[in-house]
Amino acid sequence: MPDARRTDAVLLLVALVWGSSYLSAQTATAVLPVLVVLFARYALSAIACLGLVATDRKSGGWTRDELRIGVPLGVTQAAVLVVETYGVAHTSAANAGLIISLTIVITPLLDRSGHRGGLPLSFYAAAGVCLLAVGLLMSGNGFHSPRLGDLLMLAAALIRAVHVALVGRLTVNRAIRPLRLTTVQTLVGSALFLLPASGELSTLAHIGFAGWAQLLYLALFCSVFAFLAQTWAVQRTSASRASLLLGTEPIWAAAVGIALAGDHFTPVTALGATLLITGTYWGQSIERTHRATAPPEAQPPSEARAPSEARPPSEIRALQGRGELRDKPQPTGR
Repeated sequence: MPDARRTDAVLLLVALVWGSSYLSAQTATAVLPVLVVLFARYALSAIACLGLVATDRKSGGWTRDELRIGVPLGVTQAAVLVVETYGVAHTSAANAGLIISLTIVITPLLDRSGHRGGLPLSFYAAAGVCLLAVGLLMSGNGFHSPRLGDLLMLAAALIRAVHVALVGRLTVNRAIRPLRLTTVQTLVGSALFLLPASGELSTLAHIGFAGWAQLLYLALFCSVFAFLAQTWAVQRTSASRASLLLGTEPIWAAAVGIALAGDHFTPVTALGATLLITGTYWGQSIERTHRATAPPEAQPPSEARAPSEARPPSEIRALQGRGELRDKPQPTGR
């Protein structure tokens, strides 16, 4: 297989894994309390990350920046996941994956670096299409009061956008290794959820093989593997191509929900899904073009720009992440 096709295949696999994570989280929370699921996911991810760090003895220990920045980003990342996991427990996996993709159009509104004079009106039109789409998705089989799960996923998209913008601000012009920062964030998350989940940790002994399989899948595949695979792939392709392929995540989320969870799309929800995917891609394209054509004085000097700035944090949630900035030389964490 040619290198380009292999890279594309890896990026599509990452998008598929992330898209399937909503159904896995929904399945896990059906047999375990949400806080126990979160603690187990973080703890298993931390163990895996520490193992990978232990095998990399040549790069030395953690730097002060990795520790100092990793702690607050670990807190905001945990906030994303707790709202997201409670949300997916109260809505369909398909809706969860679609609504969370709003991060793509919310993030540029918060990350204003390189946006001289503000974003063009066409971007706000794309955002309006996305909001209309969310309304259709929330309506389900007919217009009614918004469902709790959909509202929580909407809140998760907003919090994730804040997290992504914060990652971009804190890591600019700093040489931070993605795996090291990810490890710090998983350790912070494990510590945050340990006490709240401690009273119900005994439930882990009764979930059986299927329950543990879901937890391991969330931790090892949706978090650790997806990050490492994405990092490998984006080093071998363009940011735009990576964004396009990773941006298929909501499509995979809907497909997995329909195929495995029995989610049903009415004409109204199908229209909402189509509008949301169209709006997010449109908004992403407008933001990327606007940033690329900004006057030179509005851009940071190239010689002073950190490697992380080669791709703006707002370019796509998938390159940032589910709470993680999954970027080429950048730090991460979901």
